[in-house]
Amino acid sequence: MYIRNSAKAIIRKENKILLTKNEDENGIFYLLPGGGQEHGETLHEALRRECIEETGREVKVGELLHIREYIGKNHEHASFDQHVHQIEFYFECFLYSEGGHDPEPSNPDSHQVGIEWVDLNMLVQYRLYPRKIRQYLTEELPGRVYLGDIN
Repeated sequence: MYIRNSAKAIIRKENKILLTKNEDENGIFYLLPGGGQEHGETLHEALRRECIEETGREVKVGELLHIREYIGKNHEHASFDQHVHQIEFYFECFLYSEGGHDPEPSNPDSHQVGIEWVDLNMLVQYRLYPRKIRQYLTEELPGRVYLGDIN
């Protein structure tokens, strides 16, 4: 087994956040755009690539806001994630000019069915993973970079 690095984008516009919309056997769930770092790729390069693949949008990568560990055997998805150990780096990101159309994802994830701008005030009503990231997206919490092994 190995530890996988992943880069995630926190993209806000007005009072909304851009999320990928996904579906599994339990229904719709949401994730922050981003994904695995490939060999020879910086975290910033991985994040720019993943945002194009999952949202169709180019981003400028900003400040590192959070680091999350996910050790699958410690969480509710242990039955299929027991061997997963992932370190996720959450960066503030900014969209380059969107123009007049909504671009399409170039290589969406297997469960992805779309993207959605979600009102931050309504985020508690959404099935978002990791669940505990909500409080860092919606509340003015003191700067805490390392979030630990959360889901």
